[in-house]
Amino acid sequence: MWRPVALIALTALAVAGCGDSNSPPNAGPSTVPSSSVPIEPTEQPTEQPSQEPSSQATEPPPETPTDAPSCIDQKLKSLTLREQAAQLIMTGINASGMSSAQKAVVQQQKSGSVFLMGSSGSVAHTRSAMAAVNTAATVNGVRPLIAADQEGGQIQRLKGAGFDRIPPATVQGTWSSSKLTDQAQLWGSQLKQAGVSVDLAPVADVVPSSLKSQNAPIGQLNREYGDTPEDASRGVQAFVQGMRKAGVATSVKHFPGLGRVRGNTDFSAGVVDNVTVRGDADLQPFADGIKAGTSMVMISTVTYTKIDPKNRAVFSPTVIQGMVRGDLGWRGVVITDDVGAAAEVASVPAGARATRFVAAGGDIVINAKAGLTATMVDALVAKAQEDKSFAAQLASSVRRVLTLKQDHGLVTCG
Repeated sequence: MWRPVALIALTALAVAGCGDSNSPPNAGPSTVPSSSVPIEPTEQPTEQPSQEPSSQATEPPPETPTDAPSCIDQKLKSLTLREQAAQLIMTGINASGMSSAQKAVVQQQKSGSVFLMGSSGSVAHTRSAMAAVNTAATVNGVRPLIAADQEGGQIQRLKGAGFDRIPPATVQGTWSSSKLTDQAQLWGSQLKQAGVSVDLAPVADVVPSSLKSQNAPIGQLNREYGDTPEDASRGVQAFVQGMRKAGVATSVKHFPGLGRVRGNTDFSAGVVDNVTVRGDADLQPFADGIKAGTSMVMISTVTYTKIDPKNRAVFSPTVIQGMVRGDLGWRGVVITDDVGAAAEVASVPAGARATRFVAAGGDIVINAKAGLTATMVDALVAKAQEDKSFAAQLASSVRRVLTLKQDHGLVTCG
């Protein structure tokens, strides 16, 4: 159960088809959430008792240099500022393969990630198309993250031969945890075979039963695992664990929750949650998704008036630094819901969507409009050149992204 006391203990620090994945099949991807509950520390190996020194003098082993740069240090240093900024943009492309315009963007800008929109072909066709993405986007041995919204039900991008049809979360949530983990591992293995490294799922939002029919982004699309935090948590954890077994990264979404709103931010502006508070019980599935091993936390574009009435969640230091990184203890990648094509952020200049998110503590910007990629990269570079504090934040974000990529075999050091 989500308990405010966890918040007190950790208060020190604190995107629907992305164009939310909540959107219909031809819209952009979906978002990722995080929770306010601290992560339990990983158990450390038991220290072995020291042995008695030998009576014979032995030559001490040569000292290992402690200042040798790590692979990530090397890669970070090898990338220009512009290449670093591009690592923070996830550019939308066709799931069936890049159009000529999309290819030009990915190749010229060296997008750090891409996400798949629209309908796909078979596993074999998708794998071939993703090989072209790798060729276009790889820079200095750093390959792109390739992501898809593969939740199930109405939100499943990849449906061609070789991809199982996945039932909606409302059905998955009725299964045992072991069955869902096994199925998620199977679905993940199909993504892996297709050259896709990230599933922008699962949805950790809790939709109260009384609001289901009015909740456009989640409830109306059957994207929730349950109408209580406990039910949602079980589904989230099982899904994340299955994908991890398949070697596919996940992103819990859409923090701090879309279960209590009515409008879909992909198609509506001014969407507000007037109920959710910091330390809310409905944040528990995000915390449990983190404990289960999710790779990213996705932030919604909604404004939460009882948390930060002045900023949408994706631009809120309170939400990202305070709740995700502080209350939740999350040190990994934070990603937006779509801020490229989503109606909710249309009034915000494209460049500012990227800089405000990174300034608030975020890392990867989902951009469903490939043509906006250069604008976002330009803005990040310009901001870093004029603001040393922001430049440090950008570097920290790139380090987190490179670390995630290294964990999934996408960084080559030599």
